[in-house]
Amino acid sequence: MEAVLRNATGITLVGSPDEADVILTDVDRSDSEAPYEQPAVLLTSDPQAAELAEALRSGARAVLSQDSTPEQIVAAVHTATAELVAIEPHAIEPWLASSRPAESSEPLTARESEVLNMMAEGLANKVIAHRLGISEHTVKFHVTSVLSKLNASSRTEAVMLGLRQGLIML
Repeated sequence: MEAVLRNATGITLVGSPDEADVILTDVDRSDSEAPYEQPAVLLTSDPQAAELAEALRSGARAVLSQDSTPEQIVAAVHTATAELVAIEPHAIEPWLASSRPAESSEPLTARESEVLNMMAEGLANKVIAHRLGISEHTVKFHVTSVLSKLNASSRTEAVMLGLRQGLIML
């Protein structure tokens, strides 16, 4: 590892942690909660989502597997130096899966789909009402129903969820 870091562009090895901008350390789970004075790149036997949050709170700026390639480790050191965070994708998949919006359990009606598409065009309720030949009050009713069915808190969020779920084609 030392040879890899010595040959890496933009990295200078120092003798003392007090002189370092970034610390590279090989840890096991019991050490992952130690506080770090400088940004740290942690190499661990099995990076898992549960340990990541605690390691990041302790000052780690990168958490990688001990099996990481030299290129990944060098990239993590540069990332930590730039005050960014590097984490292996498989270690954060549980967080990503839980943050995905749930798909609507109740499908949109044909009219609600029309309204959602017009919302995606950025049209106001008054214009939607005119285009569909219905009252503005009815449009408000449809917009409320779309927001509810998509579990969205705004028109923008409803459009984004509609795009993700394939309900809208732009």
